[in-house]
Amino acid sequence: MLCRKLSTFGGAAKTFAKVVPNNLKGKSKSSQEWLTRQLRDPYVERAKMMNYRCRSAFKLLEIDNKYGLIRPGHTVIDCGASPGSWTQIAVKQSNADGGMKSKPMGMVVGVDLLQIYPIEHATLFGNSDFLRKETQDKIKTSLGERRVDCVLSDMAPNASGIRALDQENITTLCYAVLRFAILMSTPNASLLMKVWDNGDVPKLEKSILEYYKTVKRVKPRASRDDSAENFILARGFVGIES
Repeated sequence: MLCRKLSTFGGAAKTFAKVVPNNLKGKSKSSQEWLTRQLRDPYVERAKMMNYRCRSAFKLLEIDNKYGLIRPGHTVIDCGASPGSWTQIAVKQSNADGGMKSKPMGMVVGVDLLQIYPIEHATLFGNSDFLRKETQDKIKTSLGERRVDCVLSDMAPNASGIRALDQENITTLCYAVLRFAILMSTPNASLLMKVWDNGDVPKLEKSILEYYKTVKRVKPRASRDDSAENFILARGFVGIES
């Protein structure tokens, strides 16, 4: 049990206390460090309480609340969707679930190389490589006549341990997402992509700025302090100049 609820009567506020295991014998040092960090992470517990599949939900929530990326009626593509927390947020914010009766209903499509368990009111393509043309064709077919209002990407390659290679691989993913967004976005659409800090990021930002009015790097509070991840936020898609 990861937490224990302590409550008092007479109107006193409830508090929560973390219980950190003191017996991690048999686990590697890295496993111990990961488990201890998870147990001490307030976002992990909040995600469970709010039925989000992963703590990363709070990264998108914070960015969306600040910048208003996803609105009722929007069509949203979630690249690297598994396990599905960003898709869960997108379904609510776009009103794909019809929860806001007086607002237009949106559409959410999630894709990931891994399996994605079903999420109500979302179209999901699990076990699908976004970099492959046939995967992108499936996404386009699912959209029908719709154009995309927001492209999200929390994709990251499996770490090889070779810093330069890892940086190159995530940059390749970002350019693939950018190309898709350019082809499929509606005017004034938004783009949000995860990057790892490296020397290629300024060049990537310059490329994105050719197609969007504004580009900036953001780091939500839910991103761990020791993480090199940032998110590139581009707003105001202007299309391809003729």
